[in-house]
Amino acid sequence: MTATLGALGSLLLVVLFGSVVPVVPTGAAVSGAAALAAHQHPLTVVLVVLAGAAGAYVGDLATFRLLGWSGGRVARRLPGLRVQRIDRVPARVREARVSTLLVSRLIPGGRIPVLLAAAVAGLAWRRFAVANAPASLLWSVLYAAIGVLGRAVFPEPWESVVAAILLVVVVTQGLSWVSRRRAGPEGPLTTR
Repeated sequence: MTATLGALGSLLLVVLFGSVVPVVPTGAAVSGAAALAAHQHPLTVVLVVLAGAAGAYVGDLATFRLLGWSGGRVARRLPGLRVQRIDRVPARVREARVSTLLVSRLIPGGRIPVLLAAAVAGLAWRRFAVANAPASLLWSVLYAAIGVLGRAVFPEPWESVVAAILLVVVVTQGLSWVSRRRAGPEGPLTTR
């Protein structure tokens, strides 16, 4: 039991760190942990989902706060950033709160621009905190489901962990490629 709590605590910290410093593959961490948990004790998958969601939520809150403090300076330094696009994000978060934040979490490189735009445009921290809770939970459920599906296909724990991580990498790279193709050569936040 102590090893399980230690592993869940480590997962929470990895996802939290990856939410603040977006170079850590947080989705792969949740998927791998869920695949391993499904092999050991299926009920532990629920704890993996909760640890992943808690890490993502706290990390997003910290990132949103940091961007709120320094976001204006960051936004002014980005060449070609259109103010009209920044102003639309808080309205989208208010109208379709969970879906906007969830989609921003699922698209590689999409979360930070959405958080930056929301922070710069003055979205209230409390409103963001409320909207981000279900988005973080849904994100964690999705990536844990990928891990559990890996467990269903592969009999050995290490095979399902590797399969879950590879699937997450392939899906994220595919989404990134589609996003780049849709944005065109100028990028998603540049002037045309």
